[in-house]
Amino acid sequence: MENKVYQEEEIEIDLWRLFHALLDRIWMIILVAVIFALGAAAFTKFLIAPTYESTSTMLVLSKETTLTSLADLQLGSQLTQDYKVLITSRPVLQAVIDNLELDMEYTDLEKNIEIVNPEDTRILEITVTMPDPEMAAAVVNELSQEASEFIGDKMEVTKPKIIEDGEVPLKKSAPSTAKNTVLGFLLGAFLMCGVIVVLELLNDSIKTEEDIERYLGLPVLAVVPLRGCNERGKSRKSGKKQK
Repeated sequence: MENKVYQEEEIEIDLWRLFHALLDRIWMIILVAVIFALGAAAFTKFLIAPTYESTSTMLVLSKETTLTSLADLQLGSQLTQDYKVLITSRPVLQAVIDNLELDMEYTDLEKNIEIVNPEDTRILEITVTMPDPEMAAAVVNELSQEASEFIGDKMEVTKPKIIEDGEVPLKKSAPSTAKNTVLGFLLGAFLMCGVIVVLELLNDSIKTEEDIERYLGLPVLAVVPLRGCNERGKSRKSGKKQK
């Protein structure tokens, strides 16, 4: 029981020592964190190419007339899953590449396409990401047109209605300079804290009487203060009094 209490006290003392070690070097932690943050901001701004997103939406219909029953609504929701696969099929993507004369393979174009079906809707949101904002809008609009014609022809159903064309984005979608700067700051602070903790744990030098009991297991009988420190302290006090 006594050993368990002693171990708990020793752990508390070690954590307290680590806390003070971090607190004493807080300026180093902040300095390294700021350096990492500036590096992340510069890397994001000058070395990472920006990307832009443009989104087009289309409506899935199960027949020409307006939906009037729950069965029609359920059928339209089921069709959206098939349409998501057909939109990114090879014939559709290759047609987009040929029409716009893109210098890329259809597999590369597929990686830049994201299709989202909002829950409980018959809406498909097609988003294309490109390094050029005008190209992003052109590709998503061409893709919507080709996909609508392809689906209507191959599935022999009413082709999806394009509700909204993609617009030329005015702001980049990625990367986020502010986000990367914050992440760089946190990473620098975390790494510096880790280095300080490791160095402190590896430092087994004896600094206080508690260290003697901890490392050597010997009780401290007396403590002799340094004479030079006392004399300097007295001289400083006397000097202040003379002024």
